[in-house]
Amino acid sequence: MPLFRKKSPPPAPVEHAVIVHFNVSGENFGEVHEREPIFALEEALIQAIEEAGVGEFDGNEFGGGEAVLYAYGPNADDLFAAMEPHLRAFGARPAWCILRYGEATDPNVEERRIDL
Repeated sequence: MPLFRKKSPPPAPVEHAVIVHFNVSGENFGEVHEREPIFALEEALIQAIEEAGVGEFDGNEFGGGEAVLYAYGPNADDLFAAMEPHLRAFGARPAWCILRYGEATDPNVEERRIDL
């Protein structure tokens, strides 16, 4: 009788992130004239990320005078490269990105801040 060895599944890919921060007015969700352009930016980012095949755009959070956009993929540098032209062309400032090179649950994960 042949002996069969069960193959181990491949390890799950590490998920990197690009987290984009924009200041908005007030302590809450900003004004409509601030939110609408951010929603349009999201659409451009979704398209750029999909066309480059580098990950996915995951959504936004508004609150505390800030808008935060989230994108995830296997390589933060590639993800940022797809997003960068749209982020730099966007007029809202101050703005910055955090490139996270690993899982959010990893206490030793490397992060890099890029001011836009």
